[in-house]
Amino acid sequence: MNGDELKAHLEFFGELGVDGFRREPEWRARQVSDVAIADTASADHAPQVTALRIISLTSIREEIGDCTRCKLHTLGRKQIVFGVGNPNADLMFVGEAPGAEEDIKGEPFVGRAGQLLTKIIEAIDLKREDVYIANLIKCRPPDNRNPEPDEAEQCEPFLFQQIDSIKPKVIVALGKFAAQALLKTTDPISKIRGREFTYRDAVLMPTYHPAYLLRTPSAKREVWEDMKRVRELLREGED
Repeated sequence: MNGDELKAHLEFFGELGVDGFRREPEWRARQVSDVAIADTASADHAPQVTALRIISLTSIREEIGDCTRCKLHTLGRKQIVFGVGNPNADLMFVGEAPGAEEDIKGEPFVGRAGQLLTKIIEAIDLKREDVYIANLIKCRPPDNRNPEPDEAEQCEPFLFQQIDSIKPKVIVALGKFAAQALLKTTDPISKIRGREFTYRDAVLMPTYHPAYLLRTPSAKREVWEDMKRVRELLREGED
């Protein structure tokens, strides 16, 4: 990491509310040992667990196929944006739907909001490849509009299958639409963000969408508080 990149990271963490960092060798060693990364299963059966989860995710993707279940396939979508990340992830992020760049690349959260999400992940001592990232809707809605009820109804069963295959400890719902759809609520995101809900054997925590943070930088501190709690939840039971 060059000086400009380091400066940008430190400025971002400062905006989140991180007021300093530690340089002692023992602190760096603690970060390495405490991070919830890829192999969450024991060493003797982790490869089998990983293989089964990869097979399961592959099967779900094959079931989706070149989907024509809702009208989005007629409205300009280029490809299915399934999901990406660690099949053994303890932490899963769920967004709303792909945007233009995601539709082109076939991967969720690769635009400006995705770059910010990567920084948020790194702020809790993880890497993007340690987590799993998906959207409720697998096709881009035209003009990035909100998904409509019939589109969500057709697509959300595949997200449920992804969650059940990965078995994360914590799910972070990014933004109003994802949170409301998963929790079946009409409560505003400002009311439910930072709260913990039991969801499909995981803890679900709604927070603001990275795209919202790009428009409203003052909300970064609240997201940082949410993510610190997520980090605590990931570490519970590790000792």
